[in-house]
Amino acid sequence: MDWLDTIDGHWWWMVFAVLLGIGEILLPGVFLIWVALAAAATGVIAFALPVGPALQMLIFAGLCLVATWGGRRWYAATPVTSQDPQLNDRVARLIGQTVLVVEAIEGGEGRVKVGDGVWSCRGADAAAGTRVRIVGADASLLLVEPA
Repeated sequence: MDWLDTIDGHWWWMVFAVLLGIGEILLPGVFLIWVALAAAATGVIAFALPVGPALQMLIFAGLCLVATWGGRRWYAATPVTSQDPQLNDRVARLIGQTVLVVEAIEGGEGRVKVGDGVWSCRGADAAAGTRVRIVGADASLLLVEPA
């Protein structure tokens, strides 16, 4: 294909960078953007300097490492705050709820109904049918107190 030879190498890097950027938008995660930046920088270097394809690949590999390392440091220094920090912490979301004792809490242990499930709990003795408040958790064991 002779028409491929007529396109300068730096344009391939730019097209690759755009495709990686699109991939970043379509796929979950925040990794491809750093590789896209490395591809774009390689394209700029290939445009500015007369470097062959082998050297372009080495430059791209080095820039991928640097960009990914820099991205990791940036994300570590500027964490993304969530509107719901307890989104994936089901037990933390339960703290403060009032629940019903379904198996009497005797000797400090019993079971409570939370939503449509039943959880083991630890707290002050309470008869079945009593309402208690969740105040904490120890792994999957809820800590309760009288409501």
